[in-house]
Amino acid sequence: MNAHHEMSHDEIARTRLAVLRREHRDLDEAIAALSDQSLTHSLTLQRLKKQKLALKDRIARLEDELTPDIIA
Repeated sequence: MNAHHEMSHDEIARTRLAVLRREHRDLDEAIAALSDQSLTHSLTLQRLKKQKLALKDRIARLEDELTPDIIA
């Protein structure tokens, strides 16, 4: 008997969400570390902050996708 299990759309989305949250945390730590250095390149810091915002948007979209609409 083949115990092949395909992930549902929600399972895939939740896994992707966990990955995005981890990437967002990592960027946050990198930004904090760069901000503490006196020789920080502002362009690099700007790029990291922009990536972090983009990740935040992707996280929000996935969370919205996973949260069922409640009709009041």
